[in-house]
Amino acid sequence: MIRMIYPGQTIGIIGGGQLGRMMALAAKEAGYKIAVLEPSIDSPCGQVADIRIVAPYDDEAALEELAEVSNVITYEFENIDYEGLKRLTEIAYVPQGAELVRITQNRVTEKEAIVNAGCPVAPYIVVNTYEKLVEQIDKIGYPSILKTARGGYDGKGQLKLNSIEDLPSAKSLIEHSECVVESFVPFKKEISVIVQRNGHGETYCLPVGENIHVHHILHETIVPARISNETLIAAEEAASKIADYLQLIGTLAVEMFVLEDGEIMINELAPRPHNSGHYSIEACNISQFGQHIRAVCGWPLRKPKLMQPSIMVNLLGQHVVPLTNSISKFPNWSVHLYGKTEAKVNRKMGHVTILTNNVEETLDEIEKSGIWSE
Repeated sequence: MIRMIYPGQTIGIIGGGQLGRMMALAAKEAGYKIAVLEPSIDSPCGQVADIRIVAPYDDEAALEELAEVSNVITYEFENIDYEGLKRLTEIAYVPQGAELVRITQNRVTEKEAIVNAGCPVAPYIVVNTYEKLVEQIDKIGYPSILKTARGGYDGKGQLKLNSIEDLPSAKSLIEHSECVVESFVPFKKEISVIVQRNGHGETYCLPVGENIHVHHILHETIVPARISNETLIAAEEAASKIADYLQLIGTLAVEMFVLEDGEIMINELAPRPHNSGHYSIEACNISQFGQHIRAVCGWPLRKPKLMQPSIMVNLLGQHVVPLTNSISKFPNWSVHLYGKTEAKVNRKMGHVTILTNNVEETLDEIEKSGIWSE
């Protein structure tokens, strides 16, 4: 049964990273209190929370405490303990449920769900031994991408197989985890659709973003994506179909490839706000975080509208000092830093959003700033 959660009540968040932080800030604007469960004491979300429960995500006593202090519970990333979340649904109000996490934690079940929703994925096989990989690789051919079924992100847990000579290097990944082997898709662009749905089935997509990756880490999101109207419609329709199939409540990021002919192919899902949706804080009439809070609290959703084209650029550890030294040069940039204590190389520390009427000029400005030079 869908409940209405009112301002003044408490939203519990599992996970204390930057997504939880931005979720919490959006919730506080609407008058909610925040409780966070996170193993580290000084987490980005913990810094803005009213109640901090410092414990592992699978700590039963901590989950029970979160249930006691919260009127509704959500999560900020999918690699939490599924069994713990499932138990939590029995003692607390968790409108997203646990099934979505179970499905998206594993690339095998995730792909099955996408296919069952009627959406296209790259041809793939599932292998759990090196012998099976050698035996079945010809069904997919080369080049192909081997991915661990669980735990991979930002390019981790992946290996490109260009020929039979590359197969031995896959042994360590397969020994660690069941794997998916996908046919390599010669895509033209990568895009993502953030689809959000409440318990009444009301569904909206944020404007589609075009994603540019550097070393497998998202570097820039350009909105609106530079794609045809036909591709745009197909992308939004696919995201909505997957959301309906999964009976989504909350937020789902659907990452897609755009092929040479404009057709789309679904790459992967993330059942939460997503890095590629950060632009919405400044560029839309409702941010992905504000809409997520509305969805899990049983509010009506707002139809998203892009107020101005925008570019979001990630700030990794190596970019923080150059950026802070350059703030005075770029008064139109919106700077978000997440409150992480240590600026490690390639660690996501923040992002910049730039509203623009000329995307190409702004891309040039970003490059010439020197902040993101390798």
